[in-house]
This record gives sequence, structure tokens and C-alpha cells, in this order.
Amino acid sequence: MPRKKIDQLLWGGDGRQGIFQLFKLKIQSDGLGVRNKNTLLLISRTTPNDSQNKDQKKKAHESHFSCEDAENLSQAKVKLIERPRLHLLPDMNNLHHNISMPTQPKHIAVAGNIGSGKTTLAEKLSKHYGWTPLYESVDHNPYLRDFYDDMTRWAFHLQIYFLNSRFNQVRQIRESEKTIIQDRTIYEDAHIFAANLHKSGHINDRDYQSYLDIFNSMISFVTPPDLLIYLKADIPKLVQQIQKRNRDFEFNIKLDYLRTLNEHYENWIGGYKNGKLLTIDVNNLDFVERVEDFSLIVNKIELELNSLFS
Repeated sequence: MPRKKIDQLLWGGDGRQGIFQLFKLKIQSDGLGVRNKNTLLLISRTTPNDSQNKDQKKKAHESHFSCEDAENLSQAKVKLIERPRLHLLPDMNNLHHNISMPTQPKHIAVAGNIGSGKTTLAEKLSKHYGWTPLYESVDHNPYLRDFYDDMTRWAFHLQIYFLNSRFNQVRQIRESEKTIIQDRTIYEDAHIFAANLHKSGHINDRDYQSYLDIFNSMISFVTPPDLLIYLKADIPKLVQQIQKRNRDFEFNIKLDYLRTLNEHYENWIGGYKNGKLLTIDVNNLDFVERVEDFSLIVNKIELELNSLFS
């Protein structure tokens, strides 16, 4: 092997630590067996720093890499690597697998009150990134219309339906090899909607405790999203969005119901510790009609995803 090629392999073409840096990363990451602790010290002591000049590098190499039958220093380096008893070189086919990091998130979730725009944003982001969307069951929900007509009568039934639907989505996320973007999370079902209905008297103590027992049994199987995007919206914005989409069964939604939901959202988001959180105030945004507003949101998401895998 030509000396230049050997030097590039060992030290890197621009004076950096080359493959020895991978050795140390490999050792730190999964405890690669080096039988002699001095071997790691030898690597560290004989790896040149950028601040060393060429004479210092050569002197350091020659003082630690001696080989009686070596014709030159490069041959000494090769002989050191080729000694099987040192076990310095891992299987290069497995090295990439062991130290590589994921470059794509597995689960993104969009959270927010009724009318905040989370379903629309999830749809736009799924098209922009090529993610697979999972939407909240609304159009085929057998309880939603009845619930808005009589909350006390149907609150528990509705929340059990949503909880089961969301848990099925959790299973789909776990089994999928693609990036999933989810419209509302299972956490919101319990900490926002069920809690609000209990506090307002629409779910009694007995039914609420039964609901929490089911939720707590499920939650041990739930992995939090890699990134939670919370769309913060005030009541006027919510009402505007609800009126705009013109679902007849939502005409009965009371302002007080939206207000108390917002309070629960703020309390929950304020204590959210399950993972990365991105809060976006959408009161003055229109990411459907204005391209620049959607670009603003995408840029914020990019920053969070870059920090997630950096």
C-alpha cells in the first residue's frame, strides 16, 4: 500500500486523527474489547494534534511506534495495525452500524385545541417531508355529534372511543418503518379533554377513575414523540377557524368549553417533560394562504430536528 494512502487511513488527509478517532468512539460507544489498557493510551499518546509541527509528529511516532524490521515509519504503523493480538480494528462492516445515528425522526406529533389548525398543519407537513399522517377520528366518530348535543350523556363514551383510537395509532407508529406525523396525542386525551370534562362535571368521579385506570395501563406501552409541535391559539382564532371549516355539529361548541381547554393545554404544556417541544403561536399566522408563514414553521421545525440528531 502506498505510504500516502496509509497516512490518510491512519491520520486523515488533513492532519486530523483519522481512523484512530473511530477506534476511540467505538470503544466508548459499546465497550470494544482492548485486552491491554495501555493500548488505548498508546493510541492517544501517538495520535498527533493539529498544533504539533511535522518534526514533533515524526518524533512522537518514532518514539512509540518502533519496529525493528520496518523500512520506514509508515511500515511501522501498518505492522501495529496488523498485529491481531492488539484487536484494534473492529469489523468495518459493523462499525458503521454501531456508531451511526438516525437522520430521520420516527414520530412527530401536532398538539392543539379545537380549531388551532393541527390537522391542516399535519397534512401540509406530511406532503412537504413525505411523512405518513395519522389523523384524529372525526368524520367517522359515532359519538362526536351526540357529544356536542349532550356532553354529560356522552362524554365518557367519547373519551373511551378516542383513547382506544389513539392507542391503535400508537401500535401503528411502533410497527411503522416510516416517519409518522400524528394529529393529536394520547396524552391530550387524558390530560386535556378527559380532565376538563371531569373538572366541569360532565364525567363523574367513578367513570373518570375508570378512564384513568385504562389510560395508565396503556401508557407503559407508549413512546413519546421525537418532537411535539404545540399550536398556541387564543379564543378568537379558534372560533374563526371553527367557523371557517363549517362542520355543523361544531356549531354547538360553547366558548367556555374552548376557554377551559386552553387553560388545560397551557398547564400541560408548561409541565411537559416527555421530549422535545416546539410551541408555535399561530394567532397571527395563516400557513394555508401565506407561503411565508408555512416557511416560518418549517424553519422552526428544521432547527429542532437538527438539534435532535446533532
